[in-house]
Amino acid sequence: MDTLRAMRMFVMVVQSGSLSSAGRKIGMSPASISRYINALEDNVGSRLLNRSSRKLTLTDAGEIYFRYVEQILNQIEEVHSNLSQLQHSPRGTLRVHSRILIATQQIIPAMPRFMALYPDIKIDLMISNNVIDLVEQNVDVDIRIGELQDSSLIARKLVSSERVLCASPGYLARSAPITSPQDLAQHNCLSYRVHMGGTTWRFADQDGAITEIPIQGSFQTDNGPALRTLALADAGIILMPDWSVMHDLRAGTLVSILPGYRVSYGSFDNGVYAVYQQSRHLSAKVRAFVDFLAALLREQFV
Repeated sequence: MDTLRAMRMFVMVVQSGSLSSAGRKIGMSPASISRYINALEDNVGSRLLNRSSRKLTLTDAGEIYFRYVEQILNQIEEVHSNLSQLQHSPRGTLRVHSRILIATQQIIPAMPRFMALYPDIKIDLMISNNVIDLVEQNVDVDIRIGELQDSSLIARKLVSSERVLCASPGYLARSAPITSPQDLAQHNCLSYRVHMGGTTWRFADQDGAITEIPIQGSFQTDNGPALRTLALADAGIILMPDWSVMHDLRAGTLVSILPGYRVSYGSFDNGVYAVYQQSRHLSAKVRAFVDFLAALLREQFV
């Protein structure tokens, strides 16, 4: 027996006053409705309705059952209504994880604008360069750089990106010239800690031929903003996402090196992605945030 449907039938019969009236409202015969009521009475172990040829009345057990069931059904309707609002109206707490660089340079500065647009969303932002488990850490959206490894998740590319090899004019003026990737052996390369051990930068020329260059330098970190700060202080060469140094390149405070090559730590897919769990019904708060961030990044970098 569909207990929930039987409960709805029972409440409708009581509110309508008869089986036939309830049947007309929902397009069912009185006999079909009666079978639901009988099954419900068998299930609870008590007679709920007194039936006569003239009218239906509630038994003592039926009065108690009606009060509780009516409240339960109203609560179910309220829950469905609230969930529908969550699905279609952006609201609630949104848990976001982001890499340090894009969080500090892009997401945080844009939050006042987002919060003004969506006052019913509360942002809970976690910042680290760790690869996280969205389910285990209860994260709604993860902002990542580079291709997705976990195929069980959805990855929406927000903006395409390349990495740029660059240094300050001051550093380049006092250092040996750089005309090929091999020349980097003579330079202080400030590197991003991708993994323990040696660091290799990959270069792809215009024909697609790839050269891997082991680099060395006096500083390594997992913090992108720190690398940019050191490069601006004439400390060495950095390899950064183009969007993170775009304003420096335009201002001339950093200069692109070997622009004829594509450069990366590993994969040449360095796009910015919003990653979230697969679902037939993407929540309104997630959709609002991802759409906002995609528009923001396109506005600035495309």
